[in-house]
Amino acid sequence: MAHRMPAMRKLALLATSGMLLAACSETPITPPSKQPTADPGLVHVHGLGIDPADGTLYAASHYGLFRIPATDRPARVTESRQDTMGFTVVGPRHFLGSGHPDPAQDGPNHLGLIESTDAGQNWRSLSLSGAADFHALEAKHNQVYGYDGQTRRLLVSTDRQNWDPRVSVALADFAVSPIDPNTLLATTERGLARSTDGGRTFTPVSNAPDLLLVDWPSATVVLGITPDGSVHTSQDAGATWSQQGKVPGESRAVTANGSGEVHIATESAIHTSLDGGRTFSVRAQLR
Repeated sequence: MAHRMPAMRKLALLATSGMLLAACSETPITPPSKQPTADPGLVHVHGLGIDPADGTLYAASHYGLFRIPATDRPARVTESRQDTMGFTVVGPRHFLGSGHPDPAQDGPNHLGLIESTDAGQNWRSLSLSGAADFHALEAKHNQVYGYDGQTRRLLVSTDRQNWDPRVSVALADFAVSPIDPNTLLATTERGLARSTDGGRTFTPVSNAPDLLLVDWPSATVVLGITPDGSVHTSQDAGATWSQQGKVPGESRAVTANGSGEVHIATESAIHTSLDGGRTFSVRAQLR
């Protein structure tokens, strides 16, 4: 997801295999009028995505959208400190998001589904303004899939205006198959679960690791991250898993690009792997 990451805001505690796993817990979001005026910079990353227009990595955070260059410091895309909770890249310079407005911006505290067609320079409301706060978003198969943190319900739209409610379940993250619009994987209180009916029902995946984040970059390859940063991959669409490398700290967001490029955000840094998650280097430090 790109996802995604990430939080409760996405989900405060994820109970998996009898363990309580801290799932990107954060302090509650205060109303815009009560937000601090000081600029903390890049902190609390909620989502990661790669713009296919130029390969730039973007981080959606509690205080704005940032570009993450490979060899330079992160840079806020605009002066806006919009709290972008859900974030996904649709295509070149085309992003979808959700969350909460800039403290200086008027309007509802929940943005619903918003869209940018200029790589985050400007955003416009598409639907559910004031009603939905998507903590995870995916755009595949000419559909948008969103997990609303307010209702804990998965919603699906074919036109980004009207939404079909699917399952109601506490989940931290989900990923949609690149080849089948009806097949999803989700990290839930009871462990990894699979849907084959478009997210209407889910069944547990046996023998899967205790995953918090999940991404599905190609037909058969699935990437999963545990709360402590251990990276697992599946070569058979999530049926079996093998452990790869590990990043230090609590996982908050992940995105994968092709078979080898993986980016993981923790509470302290964004880490990059070019070998499918076996080894990582620090791409950017968070404040």
